[in-house]
Amino acid sequence: MDAPTMNFSPSAAARVAAIAAKQGRPAILRLSVEGGGCSGFQYRFGLADAPEPDDLIVEQGGASLVVDPVSLDLVAGSVVDYVESLGGAAFKVENPNAASGCGCGSSFAI
Repeated sequence: MDAPTMNFSPSAAARVAAIAAKQGRPAILRLSVEGGGCSGFQYRFGLADAPEPDDLIVEQGGASLVVDPVSLDLVAGSVVDYVESLGGAAFKVENPNAASGCGCGSSFAI
């Protein structure tokens, strides 16, 4: 069986690096999945000080994306991107495992 993977877009990595630089923190974005949201699961993003020993680590342009093993089961194969539109700017997860999602893109169902 292949090891689970994630993709971290250059625009997401650049945004993480910019936020981390302003806050004087390492450029490490943690993606986790929690129960809740309007579709059953919701994505949570936050800066991390360091990866945990069992995290998947994806590096891109001097920044890192880290995902814990439990969350990785739900988001394996996803792309984490940063998008700017008239409605605002946000990190976005393109999750091939999601059977459905909400209109705002912050929650999903399997």
